[in-house]
Amino acid sequence: MMASLDELKSQVSEEIDRIRNKMIELSDKIHANPELSYKEFKASKWLTSELEENGFIVHHGIANLKTAFKATWCVMGEEPTICFMVEYDALPDIGHACGHHMSGVASVTAAIALSKVMKRHGLGGRVIALGTPGEELYAGKVHLIKVGAFNGLDVAMMVHASDRNVLQCRLLALDALQFNFKGKPAHAAVAPYMGINALNAVLLTFHAIDALRQHVRSDVRIHGIITEGGKAPNIVPEKASARFYVRSTERWYLNEVTEKVKNCARGAALATGASLKITSFEPSLDDMINNPTLSKVFRKNWERFTTDIIDEEEPLGSSDVGNVSHVVPTIQPEISIATEGTMPHTRKFAEAGISEKAHQALVIAAKSMAMTAIDIICTPGLIEKIKQDFARTVRK
Repeated sequence: MMASLDELKSQVSEEIDRIRNKMIELSDKIHANPELSYKEFKASKWLTSELEENGFIVHHGIANLKTAFKATWCVMGEEPTICFMVEYDALPDIGHACGHHMSGVASVTAAIALSKVMKRHGLGGRVIALGTPGEELYAGKVHLIKVGAFNGLDVAMMVHASDRNVLQCRLLALDALQFNFKGKPAHAAVAPYMGINALNAVLLTFHAIDALRQHVRSDVRIHGIITEGGKAPNIVPEKASARFYVRSTERWYLNEVTEKVKNCARGAALATGASLKITSFEPSLDDMINNPTLSKVFRKNWERFTTDIIDEEEPLGSSDVGNVSHVVPTIQPEISIATEGTMPHTRKFAEAGISEKAHQALVIAAKSMAMTAIDIICTPGLIEKIKQDFARTVRK
């Protein structure tokens, strides 16, 4: 006789409790050894060792990223295929101030516990723990998407650290633009008329973008810096450069705004006579498309542990998980590891990452994800409804 959903969820919860202390120790160990994007060699090794010890087949260095990995477990059949995304990179100087040490271990914990229960009951399906390095600096998931690492998945999920419990995070689509202007040097006092001032082109770009702001939607964010502005005040600047982040809540609209921002730079080049080269200094990121059905199922499981849950928040920053949400049904709820108002990317948030509250959050996140996976595997028609949501909400 097939066990009930509640029985299966109780068993997956027991499996997590069984390895709870070991996983918390691993989380704290990664926290104490922060590694920057694409240099997460220790964390990647520690996480994959746990997965291999629990029967997962691990492929290292996928997408030509040395610290990326794909760990797969399958007892019978490959449907549905459930992916737990694993992050583990830290920030410069302040370490794990975004909580990836905790969220990554939570995903691995959920994957291991789920595999044990599936094996015990002969549940069909495939479990994947996908190691996604470089979220902070290099958008590792974008590269993984390009090589097909997310192909064939039915759902992808992870839980991110925050100062609040938020069911549906909202992330902004982002383009990272670099404008390199080249003019002509001249003596700024003796013969300035013989020069072409590349710095003037940069400054005109900023002024044009400032004028553009009143003609874009309120969700748009444009912010930039000058990275090069000349060598000496008595030389007309031959080279000048600027970098801009351009963001919006929707990728299709951001495409329009980005082209307008580029035109600001093109106009500045025309006005000054400088030449212009436009490049991207980081991969573009997409907005987050939360799957309504998947979110609803996750919430019911999350409510076993807390009712202090915000349905949706104001748009925050940007992340490569947004790109994932455009290719597979995805959720990334946020779980509180610190008192409200403790902002990520701060030293206080990093300190909160090894608190008892963070340890409890790791366990709750793992249990909520694993229980959601049980629902997907064992509830007839649920995966079809999730896919229908995806087809309806993703703009082609």
